[in-house]
Order: sequence, then structure tokens, then C-alpha cells
Amino acid sequence: MRMKTLALAGTLTSGLFFLPMPSSAQGLGDHLAEQALEACHRGRLAVDRATRLAHFQQGQIMGERAVAADEGSADAHFALFCNLGELLRVDGESLTSLFGLRRMMNELNRVLELDPAHIDALSAKGTLLVKLPSLLGGNAEKGEALLEQVVNRAPKAVNARLSLAKVRCEHGRHQEAVTLATDALALAQQHNRPDFIPEARAVLAQLQANATKATDKTQF
Repeated sequence: MRMKTLALAGTLTSGLFFLPMPSSAQGLGDHLAEQALEACHRGRLAVDRATRLAHFQQGQIMGERAVAADEGSADAHFALFCNLGELLRVDGESLTSLFGLRRMMNELNRVLELDPAHIDALSAKGTLLVKLPSLLGGNAEKGEALLEQVVNRAPKAVNARLSLAKVRCEHGRHQEAVTLATDALALAQQHNRPDFIPEARAVLAQLQANATKATDKTQF
């Protein structure tokens, strides 16, 4: 598996040398950030671990180059954050590296320093705040408020709706949770977001089951 991972990473890397590179530092940073974010999306779509890992590792490299080319680019920092985050959860949602978590959060915070209205970063920050324990910087109340802000401002925000739906379910607001997840799945399908469709379906199914259980309990 290691040989396959290295081979794919080499293939991804070699193809980059033939792409035209912008002349200005800002243009180069934008170009590299786009490639890094594309690698992150491709990794999310990949089925096997080796391919996912290779995409995210290549995305991290391109994201680091994007930041080096234009440190003041919020999109460059977000592209790097995307790949760092996916590398952390390539084997699931369990935390395996405090250093990795801190580096990822530093990149996300830098995005919001540069662009406080960056919708994707606000969505990611809200999601992390509701997921992380307080000892690691989590703040459920603040995270929920950020997710609500994103949902209200961004009609197409899929991830924020899914994250907020889970919060609503935890608070016992099951119908709201199902509605948010239903909207998220519809948006993912409507806007052709295959990286979110499987997750949206799984979350919706779980929330519907939880809502049914909650209803059954109130009837006894």
C-alpha cells in the first residue's frame, strides 16, 4: 500500500510541472491554492485510503506553496487547512495528533484574520467548535451561533446545515434537525456536490431514526 501511495503521489506531483504558472506572486498563490483545494476535493471523493491519503498529502504540499507565495491570501490558508484537516481524519473522526490539530486551527484562524466573512472558514470553525471538547478549544454555544450565521447568510451551505442539524438533534429539536439535513441533501444534489451527498444521506437517515425514537417515547 505504501508503494501505491508513493506512486500516486509521484504521478500527481509530476503532472504539475507541465502546468503554466502565473508570473506574479499573488497570481501564483491563487493558482496553487486552487490546485490544493482541488486535491482536497478529490481526496474526499476517493474510495480507498491510499488514494485519499495521496491526494491530501499532495494538497498539503500545494497549500504550503500557496501560502509561501502569498501569505496574505485567505484562500491559500483555507486550502492548506482543508488538506490538513482531512489528513487528521483520514482514518476516522478520532483525534490522533495534538500538533496536527493546532496547526490546522492556526491555518483556519489565519483565514478568518484575513477575511472575517469567509463563509467556508466560518462553517468549518463553527463545526469544529461544536465537535471539540472544551480542553481542546471547543465551545458549543459559540460554534452553534457561527453555524446559524452561516446558514442564514449562505443559501448553498451544505456542511453548516449538517453540523447544525446534529446540534439541534442533541438539543432534542428533532424536527428542526431533520429539516436542516433534508435541505442539506437537496442542496448537495442540486449543486452537484458528490463529496457531501453520502454524508448528507447518512446524517439524514440517522436524524430521522432519532426523531422516530423520540416520538415513540413521548407516546408511552
